[in-house]
Amino acid sequence: MKLWNNETEIQFFTEALKNFASPEQLFYHLKSGYFAYVPKGADAEGQTLQSRNSLIGQFTEKWSKTIFEPIAKELGLFAVNSVVCNELGLSRQSNADLAFCTTNQTVQTPENIKLLFEIKMNVVSNYKYSHPNKIEYVGDYKQHKGNPALLRSDSMLKAIGKSINIRVSGIASTKIPVVILGNSPITDSYIKKVDFLKISGVVQGFWSLNPNPTNSDYIKNTHDLGFQTILNREQLFNNCKELVTNDMNYFSSMISKLKLGEIIRIASQETTDIRKAEKFLNLIRS
Repeated sequence: MKLWNNETEIQFFTEALKNFASPEQLFYHLKSGYFAYVPKGADAEGQTLQSRNSLIGQFTEKWSKTIFEPIAKELGLFAVNSVVCNELGLSRQSNADLAFCTTNQTVQTPENIKLLFEIKMNVVSNYKYSHPNKIEYVGDYKQHKGNPALLRSDSMLKAIGKSINIRVSGIASTKIPVVILGNSPITDSYIKKVDFLKISGVVQGFWSLNPNPTNSDYIKNTHDLGFQTILNREQLFNNCKELVTNDMNYFSSMISKLKLGEIIRIASQETTDIRKAEKFLNLIRS
């Protein structure tokens, strides 16, 4: 299994050009040539490239499925794109990019969904296109003006918002892990945020599937692994297995210490740790 790399990005451009896209849909057309991103020090010449977004979105969803399909199968599950589940607020217009499910259908019930993925990937490095269909690497993300994937604040905020929408959809969402998939590092400003989101249970992690986004320094992992860079299949499999096999429960509340103490006292009277946990969760949700 090959994780995300420069060859993957060249594959995207090659397939897009071969099948349905023009160079102008995929590259900035600058005086110095066609570029995936405007190089640092160059002028964008008034261009804002939006047409590539839907194309790379479709590519990364299919690519992610091919990466996760063998893992899902090994766990006795199916990897499914574009999952719809109204109980979780996942409509056809705002579906789950990828999910591990017990059945291979797009429309799912909450109990059949074991793991949800929101995909925030983009072209990370810079490339130059020249006729006839020649694409060459020209530099990593630090050498162009773009902010791809998880380096974009709006991508992070959209992913967090989608996760919160799932979490507040009701009791059905409390047992389903949510992971954000990217192919870039994060910025320094999100280090504490991603760890807090993981610790609080809103999301179970931001994972970059790009082991080598640059040869220079970058954030590989945060302290509490709210963000982590996936280096190999074993790590990816173990992460997924842990989330799928552990009986996890999301809970969130803001109550007085007096009420919290009362809930803990009542729950502690149960005979086993599992029964104590179940009693605590039932009380805090009521």
